Amino acid sequence: MPTKQPLIHVLHPGLFTTVQDLGRSGYQRFGVSVSGAMDPWALMVGNRLLGNPDQAAGLEITLQGPQLLFEQAVRIAITGADLSPTSNGLALPMWTVVAMPAGSRLQFGMRRQGARAYLTVAGGITGPMILGSLSTHVRSGLGGLAGRAVKKWDQLFVGTASRAAAQPIGRSLPERYRPRYTGSPAVRVMPGPQSDYFTDDAIRLLTSSPYRVTTESDRMGYRLEGAELPHRASAEIVSEAVCVGSLQVPSNRQPILLMADCQPTGGYAKLATMIGADRSLAAQLAPGDTLSFRMISAEKASELFRSTYAELDRILPPAVLGAKP
Repeated sequence: MPTKQPLIHVLHPGLFTTVQDLGRSGYQRFGVSVSGAMDPWALMVGNRLLGNPDQAAGLEITLQGPQLLFEQAVRIAITGADLSPTSNGLALPMWTVVAMPAGSRLQFGMRRQGARAYLTVAGGITGPMILGSLSTHVRSGLGGLAGRAVKKWDQLFVGTASRAAAQPIGRSLPERYRPRYTGSPAVRVMPGPQSDYFTDDAIRLLTSSPYRVTTESDRMGYRLEGAELPHRASAEIVSEAVCVGSLQVPSNRQPILLMADCQPTGGYAKLATMIGADRSLAAQLAPGDTLSFRMISAEKASELFRSTYAELDRILPPAVLGAKP
């Protein structure tokens, strides 16, 4: 790796910090998870603020942030959860392009809102591409830094920023577009592919009271605790493809909401599917938080997804691919 690239030194790794981009799509048929950022919208906003391509890799920071030393001057943006970022003792603004001079340190403190923050750097974090992605999938040891979370004394390299990445210091996402993460969101779902495998009142039970995110939850999925969701017969089906947002219900009748690192296939009936437009709300939950479900149609879900990303394109247009350094 060329030493002229800006280096980021990990002085403290935080609770669980990984390199993530938008994932490695197209390999599920080979048993490879998509992985990628839990909250892709927040990562994309950080990249667009800096003029990076949407797919550029950043750091996903979970609950307790790392301490980082910047060997060379770079521009960064911190999006997603507010984990009280500071540099050399001074508070840093969220959703804003910030200059980090050579020798400066980035630290995080109290969790104010959300569970996962994203650190993006002009030029993006670089490293070996595995199946077209830098995303870390810890269970299979793929991507990132040898397929694991960052640890003390790790070094991260930053790519060469394009002209598009020469964004002004202070460029930010307008306040009115910044999400307000909550520990008890209402998440919209549409009927799942096996909704007929459940009793007639299963949907009513799902949408009538909140579910708690248990401690047996991670990037693969959230095990939820709440009203039981009864099947008509068996909970098991012939294994078939699953995706982020699938709401599987095993034989204990407690739902599992699949997330970024979910397996490519599953053998439990799926009562519902979380809509893509609400993925950020779920991605920012931590164990002990709760969420409730609201049923909408597949047509409405598609409309909301398109409008969400059309609005992002209007506010922060994507970087032009092929822009010269």
